[in-house]
Amino acid sequence: MIKIKTIEALSELTALKSAYFNSSIVPLDGMWHFGFVPMAKHFGFYVDQSLVGFCCVNDEGYLLEYYVESNYQKFSQELFTLISQQNSSIIGEVKGAFVSTSEPSYLALCLDNSTTFKVNALMYQHRPKLLDDKIESIDMQLACAEQLSEFVTFSVTNIGAPEQWLTQYYGNLITRKELFGYWHEGQLLAAGECRLFDQYQTEYADLGMIVAQTVRGQGLAKKVLTYLINKATNQGLKAICSTESCNIAAQKAISHAGFSSAHRIVQFEFSQD
Repeated sequence: MIKIKTIEALSELTALKSAYFNSSIVPLDGMWHFGFVPMAKHFGFYVDQSLVGFCCVNDEGYLLEYYVESNYQKFSQELFTLISQQNSSIIGEVKGAFVSTSEPSYLALCLDNSTTFKVNALMYQHRPKLLDDKIESIDMQLACAEQLSEFVTFSVTNIGAPEQWLTQYYGNLITRKELFGYWHEGQLLAAGECRLFDQYQTEYADLGMIVAQTVRGQGLAKKVLTYLINKATNQGLKAICSTESCNIAAQKAISHAGFSSAHRIVQFEFSQD
C-alpha cells in the first residue's frame, strides 16, 4: 500500500528526479521543469517508509510531474486514479495535468483518466542539417543587473507575463549570465535566453526569445535564435526550445533556424464529478 506525504525539501527527490528525466524519450522542456516545477507543491509516494515515487501540483491544481519507480508500477495506475479523482486528502484538488508526449507512462495515465485535452506547446530539438544557411546572426549583449527593470518592462509589454514573476526569473538569469539583449538606437528590441541545466539534461541548453511587437515579421527572431544556437554550440551543448501551439510565427522562425518538433506538451482536464 502506497502512502502519500508532503515533500518538504526537493533534495529528497534527487535520485527519483534523475530517474524521471532519464525515462523521457527526449529532453524535457526547461521552462516547465526548472521554471514552474520548483514553485509547485511536491508529494512523495512511500512503501514501507521507502520513497518510491513523487508528483507535483501547481497553484492552479494541475499535475506537472508524476513518476513511480519501475519496481512499483503495479501501484501506479490505482494511485494516479486516486489523485485524478480528487480522493487524496494529502494532495487535495487536482483539476488536470500537463504532460509531454515524450513521457509515455505518465501520458497513458492521463489519457485513461481525462475528460478532455488540448496541445499546449510544441517541443523542439535543433537539427543542424535543417538550418537555413542564409540566416545571419546578430550581435547580442549579455544583460547586467542594472538592466533588469528594462527587461521586465519589455516582456510585460510584449507578452503580458506577470511583472513579479519576471523580476525574479530575469534576476536569476542575469546572475547566471544566461540573458541577452539586442538593442537598436538605444531601444531593446529582443531578449534571448540560453538556459543551462545544473543537474539532469546537462548536455542541453534550453533557448527562449521575445521579439518586440513593433519589429515582428522582419526576420529578427531567426537571427536571435541563430545567435543563441551558436552560444550553446560553442559550449558543446545541444539546443532545445519550445513554443505555444498557437504561436504560428514563432514556430516558423524556430523551424527556419534548424529545429524540428516531434513531441508536444498536452494539457489534460480531469472530471470534477
